Amino acid sequence: MKNLIKKVILFSVVGITATSQAQDWPQLGHFAEANAQLPLPQPGEERVVFMGNSITIGWLNTAPEFFEGKPYINRGISGQTTPQMLLRFRQDVIALQPKVVVILAGTNDIAGNTGPATQEMILDNLKSMAELARANEIGVVLSSVLPAHDYPWRPGLEPHKKIPALNRAIEKYAKDNDIVYLDYYSAMANSQNGLDPELAADGVHPTKKGYELMAPLAETAIHQAMEKRPWD
Repeated sequence: MKNLIKKVILFSVVGITATSQAQDWPQLGHFAEANAQLPLPQPGEERVVFMGNSITIGWLNTAPEFFEGKPYINRGISGQTTPQMLLRFRQDVIALQPKVVVILAGTNDIAGNTGPATQEMILDNLKSMAELARANEIGVVLSSVLPAHDYPWRPGLEPHKKIPALNRAIEKYAKDNDIVYLDYYSAMANSQNGLDPELAADGVHPTKKGYELMAPLAETAIHQAMEKRPWD
Protein backbone atom coordinates (compact mmCIF):
# COMPACT_ATOMS: atom_id res chain seq x y z
CA MET A 1 0.00 0.00 0.00
CA LYS A 2 2.85 2.39 0.88
CA ASN A 3 4.56 1.66 -2.44
CA LEU A 4 1.31 2.36 -4.27
CA ILE A 5 0.95 5.70 -2.49
CA LYS A 6 4.53 6.60 -3.37
CA LYS A 7 3.90 5.77 -7.03
CA VAL A 8 0.71 7.87 -7.07
CA ILE A 9 2.59 10.83 -5.52
CA LEU A 10 5.46 10.42 -7.99
CA PHE A 11 3.13 10.30 -10.98
CA SER A 12 1.26 13.34 -9.65
CA VAL A 13 4.47 15.36 -9.29
CA VAL A 14 5.65 14.36 -12.77
CA GLY A 15 2.25 15.24 -14.15
CA ILE A 16 2.27 18.66 -12.50
CA THR A 17 5.78 19.37 -13.80
CA ALA A 18 4.88 18.32 -17.33
CA THR A 19 1.70 20.37 -17.22
CA SER A 20 3.56 23.42 -15.91
CA GLN A 21 6.07 23.19 -18.74
CA ALA A 22 3.33 22.75 -21.31
CA GLN A 23 1.49 25.79 -19.99
CA ASP A 24 4.44 28.13 -20.61
CA TRP A 25 3.12 28.67 -24.12
CA PRO A 26 4.85 32.05 -24.64
CA GLN A 27 8.10 30.57 -23.21
CA LEU A 28 8.44 33.15 -20.45
CA GLY A 29 11.02 30.91 -18.86
CA HIS A 30 13.33 31.01 -21.88
CA PHE A 31 15.05 34.30 -21.01
CA ALA A 32 13.98 34.58 -17.36
CA GLU A 33 17.46 33.93 -15.94
CA ALA A 34 19.24 36.07 -18.54
CA ASN A 35 16.85 38.94 -17.83
CA ALA A 36 17.38 38.63 -14.09
CA GLN A 37 21.16 38.84 -14.55
CA LEU A 38 21.02 41.81 -16.93
CA PRO A 39 21.79 45.11 -15.18
CA LEU A 40 19.70 48.19 -15.82
CA PRO A 41 20.96 50.48 -18.60
CA GLN A 42 23.81 52.78 -17.64
CA PRO A 43 23.34 56.55 -18.06
CA GLY A 44 23.68 57.39 -21.74
CA GLU A 45 23.38 53.76 -22.83
CA GLU A 46 21.32 53.44 -26.01
CA ARG A 47 20.06 49.93 -25.38
CA VAL A 48 18.25 48.13 -28.20
CA VAL A 49 16.26 44.91 -27.89
CA PHE A 50 15.80 42.70 -30.94
CA MET A 51 12.47 40.89 -30.54
CA GLY A 52 11.66 37.99 -32.82
CA ASN A 53 11.84 34.34 -33.74
CA SER A 54 14.52 32.00 -35.17
CA ILE A 55 15.60 34.62 -37.69
CA THR A 56 16.40 36.99 -34.82
CA ILE A 57 18.19 34.49 -32.57
CA GLY A 58 19.87 33.05 -35.68
CA TRP A 59 21.50 36.42 -36.23
CA LEU A 60 23.25 36.13 -32.86
CA ASN A 61 24.36 32.58 -33.64
CA THR A 62 25.39 33.09 -37.27
CA ALA A 63 26.86 36.61 -37.23
CA PRO A 64 27.58 37.41 -33.56
CA GLU A 65 29.97 40.20 -34.49
CA PHE A 66 26.97 42.41 -35.26
CA PHE A 67 26.08 42.41 -31.54
CA GLU A 68 29.59 42.55 -30.09
CA GLY A 69 30.54 45.75 -28.33
CA LYS A 70 27.06 47.23 -28.72
CA PRO A 71 24.19 47.65 -26.25
CA TYR A 72 22.14 45.22 -28.34
CA ILE A 73 20.11 42.49 -26.62
CA ASN A 74 18.75 39.56 -28.60
CA ARG A 75 15.42 38.14 -27.47
CA GLY A 76 14.53 35.86 -30.37
CA ILE A 77 12.94 32.45 -29.76
CA SER A 78 12.85 29.89 -32.54
CA GLY A 79 9.42 29.05 -33.94
CA GLN A 80 7.53 31.80 -32.16
CA THR A 81 4.48 33.61 -33.48
CA THR A 82 3.25 37.13 -32.75
CA PRO A 83 0.76 36.15 -30.00
CA GLN A 84 3.57 34.40 -28.11
CA MET A 85 5.82 37.43 -28.48
CA LEU A 86 3.05 39.75 -27.32
CA LEU A 87 2.63 37.73 -24.12
CA ARG A 88 6.33 37.94 -23.29
CA PHE A 89 6.79 41.52 -24.48
CA ARG A 90 6.70 43.10 -21.02
CA GLN A 91 9.22 40.66 -19.59
CA ASP A 92 11.61 40.42 -22.55
CA VAL A 93 11.44 44.02 -23.79
CA ILE A 94 9.80 46.59 -21.50
CA ALA A 95 11.42 45.37 -18.28
CA LEU A 96 14.87 45.67 -19.90
CA GLN A 97 14.32 49.41 -20.40
CA PRO A 98 15.68 49.79 -23.93
CA LYS A 99 15.61 53.01 -25.90
CA VAL A 100 14.45 51.13 -29.02
CA VAL A 101 12.94 47.75 -29.85
CA VAL A 102 13.35 46.13 -33.27
CA ILE A 103 10.41 43.80 -33.93
CA LEU A 104 10.72 41.13 -36.62
CA ALA A 105 7.76 38.75 -36.60
CA GLY A 106 4.97 37.22 -38.64
CA THR A 107 6.41 34.50 -40.83
CA ASN A 108 5.67 31.72 -38.32
CA ASP A 109 2.09 32.98 -38.05
CA ILE A 110 1.73 32.57 -41.81
CA ALA A 111 3.26 29.08 -41.47
CA GLY A 112 0.59 28.25 -38.90
CA ASN A 113 3.05 27.32 -36.16
CA THR A 114 0.50 27.99 -33.40
CA GLY A 115 -2.64 27.62 -35.45
CA PRO A 116 -4.40 29.56 -38.20
CA ALA A 117 -3.71 33.30 -38.31
CA THR A 118 -5.13 35.93 -40.62
CA GLN A 119 -3.25 39.02 -41.76
CA GLU A 120 -5.49 41.09 -39.49
CA MET A 121 -4.61 38.93 -36.47
CA ILE A 122 -0.88 39.21 -37.15
CA LEU A 123 -1.08 42.96 -37.66
CA ASP A 124 -3.14 43.39 -34.49
CA ASN A 125 -0.43 41.68 -32.44
CA LEU A 126 2.28 43.83 -34.02
CA LYS A 127 0.21 46.94 -33.29
CA SER A 128 -0.20 45.89 -29.66
CA MET A 129 3.55 45.41 -29.25
CA ALA A 130 4.23 48.80 -30.81
CA GLU A 131 1.63 50.48 -28.60
CA LEU A 132 3.02 48.84 -25.45
CA ALA A 133 6.52 49.98 -26.37
CA ARG A 134 5.53 53.58 -27.03
CA ALA A 135 3.44 53.73 -23.86
CA ASN A 136 6.65 52.86 -22.02
CA GLU A 137 8.77 55.44 -23.88
CA ILE A 138 10.48 52.91 -26.13
CA GLY A 139 11.10 53.79 -29.76
CA VAL A 140 9.83 51.23 -32.28
CA VAL A 141 11.22 49.70 -35.44
CA LEU A 142 8.73 47.47 -37.27
CA SER A 143 10.53 45.16 -39.66
CA SER A 144 9.14 43.70 -42.84
CA VAL A 145 8.75 39.92 -42.87
CA LEU A 146 11.62 38.37 -44.80
CA PRO A 147 10.86 36.80 -48.18
CA ALA A 148 9.98 33.10 -48.35
CA HIS A 149 8.74 31.33 -51.44
CA ASP A 150 7.70 28.29 -49.41
CA TYR A 151 8.22 26.80 -45.94
CA PRO A 152 10.28 23.56 -45.89
CA TRP A 153 8.47 22.37 -42.75
CA ARG A 154 5.00 23.15 -44.12
CA PRO A 155 4.91 23.49 -47.90
CA GLY A 156 2.03 24.75 -49.97
CA LEU A 157 0.94 27.78 -47.92
CA GLU A 158 2.04 30.31 -50.54
CA PRO A 159 4.01 32.69 -48.31
CA HIS A 160 5.35 34.31 -51.48
CA LYS A 161 1.86 35.81 -51.87
CA LYS A 162 0.92 36.35 -48.21
CA ILE A 163 4.16 37.96 -47.00
CA PRO A 164 4.12 40.87 -49.49
CA ALA A 165 0.50 41.62 -48.55
CA LEU A 166 1.34 41.57 -44.84
CA ASN A 167 4.35 43.79 -45.40
CA ARG A 168 2.23 46.37 -47.19
CA ALA A 169 -0.09 46.45 -44.18
CA ILE A 170 2.82 46.76 -41.73
CA GLU A 171 4.36 49.56 -43.77
CA LYS A 172 1.05 51.46 -43.93
CA TYR A 173 0.53 51.16 -40.17
CA ALA A 174 4.09 52.32 -39.52
CA LYS A 175 3.70 55.30 -41.86
CA ASP A 176 0.31 56.29 -40.40
CA ASN A 177 1.74 56.20 -36.86
CA ASP A 178 5.17 57.75 -37.43
CA ILE A 179 6.98 54.48 -36.72
CA VAL A 180 10.19 53.45 -38.46
CA TYR A 181 9.60 50.70 -41.05
CA LEU A 182 12.61 48.47 -41.68
CA ASP A 183 12.31 47.08 -45.20
CA TYR A 184 14.43 43.94 -45.39
CA TYR A 185 12.07 42.46 -47.97
CA SER A 186 12.83 44.79 -50.89
CA ALA A 187 16.57 44.32 -50.46
CA MET A 188 16.43 40.52 -50.26
CA ALA A 189 13.56 39.18 -52.40
CA ASN A 190 14.29 37.42 -55.68
CA SER A 191 11.99 37.25 -58.71
CA GLN A 192 9.93 34.47 -57.07
CA ASN A 193 9.39 36.52 -53.88
CA GLY A 194 11.78 34.20 -52.10
CA LEU A 195 15.39 34.16 -50.91
CA ASP A 196 18.29 32.99 -53.04
CA PRO A 197 20.38 30.15 -51.53
CA GLU A 198 23.30 32.48 -50.88
CA LEU A 199 21.06 34.54 -48.59
CA ALA A 200 19.16 31.61 -47.03
CA ALA A 201 20.19 28.01 -47.66
CA ASP A 202 16.73 26.69 -46.71
CA GLY A 203 14.88 29.60 -48.27
CA VAL A 204 13.84 31.04 -44.89
CA HIS A 205 16.70 31.45 -42.42
CA PRO A 206 19.46 33.87 -43.47
CA THR A 207 23.03 32.80 -44.02
CA LYS A 208 25.92 34.92 -42.80
CA LYS A 209 25.76 36.80 -46.10
CA GLY A 210 22.04 37.36 -45.56
CA TYR A 211 22.64 38.86 -42.14
CA GLU A 212 25.46 41.00 -43.52
CA LEU A 213 22.96 42.45 -45.99
CA MET A 214 20.47 43.09 -43.18
CA ALA A 215 22.96 44.71 -40.79
CA PRO A 216 23.30 48.20 -42.34
CA LEU A 217 19.54 48.37 -42.90
CA ALA A 218 18.95 47.62 -39.23
CA GLU A 219 21.56 50.14 -38.08
CA THR A 220 19.95 52.88 -40.19
CA ALA A 221 16.49 52.06 -38.84
CA ILE A 222 17.75 52.07 -35.23
CA HIS A 223 19.36 55.47 -35.77
CA GLN A 224 16.10 56.81 -37.20
CA ALA A 225 14.11 55.45 -34.26
CA MET A 226 16.56 57.03 -31.80
CA GLU A 227 16.12 60.37 -33.57
CA LYS A 228 12.32 60.07 -33.46
CA ARG A 229 12.20 59.52 -29.69
CA PRO A 230 10.17 62.43 -28.21
CA TRP A 231 11.09 61.52 -24.63
CA ASP A 232 14.79 62.48 -24.72
